[in-house]
Amino acid sequence: MTTVLSLPVLGPLVAAALMIFLRGLAVQRFVSFFALGVSLVASTVTFVNIWDDGVIRVVRMSGWPGSFAITLVADRLSAAMVLVATVVVTIVLAYATGQRAPDERSSFYHPVYMVMAAGISQAFLAGDLFNLFVAFEILLMASYVLLTLEGTNEQIRAGTTYVVLNVLESMILLMAVGLVFAATGTVSMAELPARLAELPDGVRMGLHLLLLVAFGIKAAVFPLFFWLPDSYPTAPSSVSAVFAGLLTKVGVYCLIRTQTLLFPGELSDLVIVIGAATMLVGVLGAISHRDMKRILSFHIVSQIGYMIFGLGIGGVAAIAATIFYLIHHIPVKTSLFLVEGIVARDSGSSSSEEVSGLARRSPILAALFLVPALSLAGLPPFSGFLAKFAIVRAGVSDAQWIGIAVALVVSLLTLVSMVKIWVGVFWGDVSPVEKASIPGVLRHQKTMGVSTGAIVLFSLAIAFAAGPLYEFATKAAEQLLDVAGYVAAVRSS
Repeated sequence: MTTVLSLPVLGPLVAAALMIFLRGLAVQRFVSFFALGVSLVASTVTFVNIWDDGVIRVVRMSGWPGSFAITLVADRLSAAMVLVATVVVTIVLAYATGQRAPDERSSFYHPVYMVMAAGISQAFLAGDLFNLFVAFEILLMASYVLLTLEGTNEQIRAGTTYVVLNVLESMILLMAVGLVFAATGTVSMAELPARLAELPDGVRMGLHLLLLVAFGIKAAVFPLFFWLPDSYPTAPSSVSAVFAGLLTKVGVYCLIRTQTLLFPGELSDLVIVIGAATMLVGVLGAISHRDMKRILSFHIVSQIGYMIFGLGIGGVAAIAATIFYLIHHIPVKTSLFLVEGIVARDSGSSSSEEVSGLARRSPILAALFLVPALSLAGLPPFSGFLAKFAIVRAGVSDAQWIGIAVALVVSLLTLVSMVKIWVGVFWGDVSPVEKASIPGVLRHQKTMGVSTGAIVLFSLAIAFAAGPLYEFATKAAEQLLDVAGYVAAVRSS
């Protein structure tokens, strides 16, 4: 089990190292998919085992003692996140090979992509704050390269904003980790709950706020979200799809750990306000644009607001709803960005001012957009409906009436913005741009279409398995709130 748990991190890193010397595109593709296949098997085994018995798995790399070792910890939440992340990065890589974009043909794309995949898995499995910081740096350095690999002026400009804000986030996080160590003498998440509780209230609150700011920048919460809608639309669709589906969710995952393990129940009112504001600001940005990619980028912010709102409410029901929302949102948002990539590649644009009538040319592509769009808006019977219903129900139990009102209004406005894309891009007459392009949107893009279909099916599978998955999310929430159980499991390993 020790080897299995570490494979989602070590496998992609070894593949990246090999591809520094193996520059052939066909060889790099083989190595990448082989490494991700191994990671997928390992993460599936870990998830199934934890689903069965709920026992927390712990690995201390190279056999070092707990105070010095790189510690990987898999509980229900982290095991689920690693599995979902591995599925998504594998499907998106297949999409990128079909897209045949200049960045994917670069000898740097595949090794950098593998480094990013390793960083994401390491962040989900990190058992101490410094290891988490290192994971952030690994995935952020890789994301810098992927964001600007094509080297266009727009990418360089947006990439500069992205780099500056994330360097600031890294500095804040490193400062927070250093101050936590100075105040407590440890960075182990198993030792920190007891030691943080012994600190004076002011010191503990200061450390808490630093971590909230650092992870809040990564999660793109209000008022720290402004970098995201400017950066993500400039990246190639295969890159922005991974960023949209996973990178911000790493920040949300870290906020969940912070609020449940390190500072349980503290600053909950502030987190609720941040969640409601994030929902509202994101959806207002979405309805003010007409370009498909910018609308979807603002909706990343908006949907994160629901998760933060549920996290702020706290308790088993609200945390379970947040976990289910987090898992559901990853494939839904990724699939929407992949559809946008097909539209932009075929039509040269994804703006409703330049493209229309795609549903007449390709009903398949229209369906691939419609299913995740309706789920994002929260309509039954899709997984988004259950996720939002669970968040609202938890809010009702906690009498968070203003937050509930915001959540319902934002859900309605999300539907409006999805209808705007549908009417503008997919409905109506075929535009002059479309008439001049190659007919049949998916005809020459089968790999892209199949990959997009696979991730849409993945999102539908979450809806079909909503009952067992929500039960799993409830058990994961109970495990997160059982701080003493986490501490005992890690320290005894």
